Amino acid sequence: MKKYEFSFALSRTEDYTENAEARLKGGVTEKLKHKGVCYDVGRVMLGEDWRPNYDPKIVSRELRIIKNDLHCNAVRIQGLNLDRLLTASDIALKLGLEAWISPEMWDKTQDETLEYLKKAASAVEEIRTRFPERVVFSLGSELTLFTQGFVEGKNVFERLSGPSFFTNIRTGAHNAPLNSFLARANEAVKDRFHGPITYFSLPFEAVDWGPLDFVGVDHYRDARIADSYGKLVQKYLSEHNKPIVIGEFGCCTYRGAEKLGGQGFMIAFGMMQDYLGPIKNVPPNISEMLRMLPKVDGHYIRDEALQAREVVDQLVVLDSFGVDGAFVFTFVSPNSTYNEDSRFDGDMGSYSLVKSYPETATNPERIRQIQRTTKDFAGIELTTEQLAKFTSDIGKHGTTYPDMTWEPKESFRAVAEYYRNH
Repeated sequence: MKKYEFSFALSRTEDYTENAEARLKGGVTEKLKHKGVCYDVGRVMLGEDWRPNYDPKIVSRELRIIKNDLHCNAVRIQGLNLDRLLTASDIALKLGLEAWISPEMWDKTQDETLEYLKKAASAVEEIRTRFPERVVFSLGSELTLFTQGFVEGKNVFERLSGPSFFTNIRTGAHNAPLNSFLARANEAVKDRFHGPITYFSLPFEAVDWGPLDFVGVDHYRDARIADSYGKLVQKYLSEHNKPIVIGEFGCCTYRGAEKLGGQGFMIAFGMMQDYLGPIKNVPPNISEMLRMLPKVDGHYIRDEALQAREVVDQLVVLDSFGVDGAFVFTFVSPNSTYNEDSRFDGDMGSYSLVKSYPETATNPERIRQIQRTTKDFAGIELTTEQLAKFTSDIGKHGTTYPDMTWEPKESFRAVAEYYRNH
């Protein structure tokens, strides 16, 4: 056995759990039944695969780390490709983890999405028969944003920046068609999958939870709800006589990220503007958010300690208010790579518990994605010299786990400590 196969040893710089619990006021301490993390096997947005190098050996290694060192007993497996979802789920289940399987096909029509869910349900049922007590199927997540037809727009960015988006959300116009789709999807999935079913909603989606087994919500804390986060979660408990599971929560890795919560990834637009100059087609609502974030010498500030505090703070609140389960978003983001130069540190805009280094095999495609994204959003063709700024530390491995192309962040240590002690 290699020396790095040993259980992860915490090297704490701060007792995040004690400090978070000292800050929390109110609530009744419970114990999470489902202590989890999100694990991406390849979500695909606008043609970009978020897990370009999918290697079952790496997946197996990471899932063992999630169980043994992060001290999870559950993992929410997210992605598009069904073979990847099934392989990862099988590995997780054999390790003794619960598998909350979340097939996600983005930016397609409702009919296309429904056909995809039917196919997924049939495939997942085979796994459930072998592990009947530890498999949960999700009908999707945040469909108002990620599926066509509930609000205007062909893709998620068109929907978020569309002129009618906030009007639709305020009036609740999206809720009736959403519930109609979920009812159809639930019936179709039940014909093929015979285990528990959930859906992971947005806070502004008023879901009919009656037919489902778990109330699921992706619920990030931000500046608007910093003081009411626990009470907003508690509302789900009081209104629905079902177990509540938080499917996503977390924080990005820079100073000010706690203000944006689930919108923290939008720092990418600000970093692009810092490097390339003003970008006219950044939506006004995004520009307004970016103005909230502090800078030093004109650049954003990496802050792993803030991310760790925020994640554990949220865990304490969720645990205190009695949710059944919580999945930290997310374990690893291979496309959001770390760079010592803050201008090119893609990990700052990532929610991951580990910081990734560019991988030799997939770096050419990552560079093509950077070129494509910059052209689409900024209308600028990057030069070879500019692109070179994004390619430091190619092929580097971590020190804690020398076989992995990533290194745990402070948030990894903080979550591991909380899950181990609770």
